[in-house]
Amino acid sequence: MKKKILGIILLMLLVITFVTTLMMQYNEVQALSKYGSRGSEVRTIQDKLKRWGYYTGNVDGIYGSLTVAAVKRFQQKNGLKVDGIAGTQTLNAMGIMQSSSSGSSSSNSSNINLMAKAIYGEARGESYTGQVAVGAVIMNRVRSSKFPNTIAGVIYQSGAFDAVSDGQINLQPDATARKAAQDAINGWDPTYGAIYYFNPNTATNDWIWSRPMTVTIGKHRFCK
Repeated sequence: MKKKILGIILLMLLVITFVTTLMMQYNEVQALSKYGSRGSEVRTIQDKLKRWGYYTGNVDGIYGSLTVAAVKRFQQKNGLKVDGIAGTQTLNAMGIMQSSSSGSSSSNSSNINLMAKAIYGEARGESYTGQVAVGAVIMNRVRSSKFPNTIAGVIYQSGAFDAVSDGQINLQPDATARKAAQDAINGWDPTYGAIYYFNPNTATNDWIWSRPMTVTIGKHRFCK
């Protein structure tokens, strides 16, 4: 009888170990895409990186060498570990996986909302790329030692944005502005690293005209 009980206990332990191993492997697959991976998550990664200018290959759901190289460029641009593997932090940065921390999620939502207000106030008449570009300037300033290191700090810096000065920051942003804010926070930068922009049809400041231009999108000229 004792041997039979021990046998049952041993069998149960083996089953538990096997199930636990399968669950760990399943979770790793869900949270990690790397060279050789296939599926919808890989397609989402490729689609985002292609829209943001990091990836030039086909959106085929196959994590090949081009995808690895694109992920590395994204990681380098966003201060992440550069290994070409789309782990939890990289996926979070791409907006594919949200943090389980409620505080982190709340902070992220607040940043998106504030940036959407700034984009809507500054560029609601611009193309979608032009709206993302305004958000990208904000993010580039956050990363620059010349400016405050938070989104709120950059947006509310004295004299930085007309939308704050004239009160348009308080307008309710639309869905396009919110999507543009998310894309900018996730790393899409159509400005090529610009930290300033202006309308050449209305700008009278000599200093802003002296800044090296990176690109013109719609009515805005972007510069460093």
